[in-house]
Amino acid sequence: MSAADATDRRAQTRRRLLLWTTAAAIVTGLVYLMATASTGPIDPTEIHHSQSHATIVFNAGMIVFREGLEAVLIFAAVTASFRGANTARRRPVTLGALTAFAAAVATWFIAQAILDAASGLGPRLEAITGFLAIIVLLVVLNWFVHKVYWSQWIARHHRQRRKLLTRTGHTATLGLIALGFTSVYREGFEVVLFLQNLQLQDGSGTVLEGVAFGLIATAIVGALTFWLHAKLPYRRMLILTGVLVGVVLVVMTGGTALSFVELGWLPNDPTPFTLPTWLGAWFEIYSTWETLAAQLLAAAFVIGSYYAAEYLKVTRPQRRGQPITATRATAAPAEVPF
Repeated sequence: MSAADATDRRAQTRRRLLLWTTAAAIVTGLVYLMATASTGPIDPTEIHHSQSHATIVFNAGMIVFREGLEAVLIFAAVTASFRGANTARRRPVTLGALTAFAAAVATWFIAQAILDAASGLGPRLEAITGFLAIIVLLVVLNWFVHKVYWSQWIARHHRQRRKLLTRTGHTATLGLIALGFTSVYREGFEVVLFLQNLQLQDGSGTVLEGVAFGLIATAIVGALTFWLHAKLPYRRMLILTGVLVGVVLVVMTGGTALSFVELGWLPNDPTPFTLPTWLGAWFEIYSTWETLAAQLLAAAFVIGSYYAAEYLKVTRPQRRGQPITATRATAAPAEVPF
């Protein structure tokens, strides 16, 4: 790597760090404002959503499977070259991945303890967790983030893997464990953040049903990938699960917007028509202009950001005969066994 490339990479890292720090500060500030905001005019104790049991199970299962699928692809990309004399090096990476799974479970209990401590916020807590869940879903679905996800995030793992392959001893072993850990934990952390809002709506039992379905589906994909060496249609699976998670985003946005309306944080303007109650139970679609507008904006943001970024990073450079600077959102790591 040249000195210029190293300098450019450090500059990119600083810019990303600044971007994520700024975003985290903004989200933290908004959460604080919601936690300290007054409520009304509706009595918060009367707030009750009619989201169905099956919808919550589906939402939990789908987000777990989507994140699990991506974790499988990242782990497969990292370990794909561990063959021959390097086969034994898969063990510490696998240990790191298993440790990441255990850490994600521990993170769930930590999040539950935090929610218990914040239970005095009442219905504001559900609104806050719904807001955070929407942020997580936007991160999961956003094209810009996935450009970083597939190219820079996985490339970073590949660079670290190549460095570790040149080392021996305890340093290399610990590095490989850390590599496996980072390959999986981020996905688990995102899942934990998302599931807290669902847990507040219908309890841990319902959420764990969805988690079980998602983990079973992820285990099947993992078994086919690592043990049976099956060539699954990973890209199509990512597209399909992305669409389904998009539906989950719209559903979650409708429920969170309704919480904001009921808490008095958004106006309450009923539509001149009444929607069937089953739309609220299954899709959190209600006869309120504010909730409908929020859902449309969420869908438009994800779809619009995809096409805008594809144009800027792919279509426009192609038309100008310039090199393409980003892969498409559905492109999987090159070293995954397709």
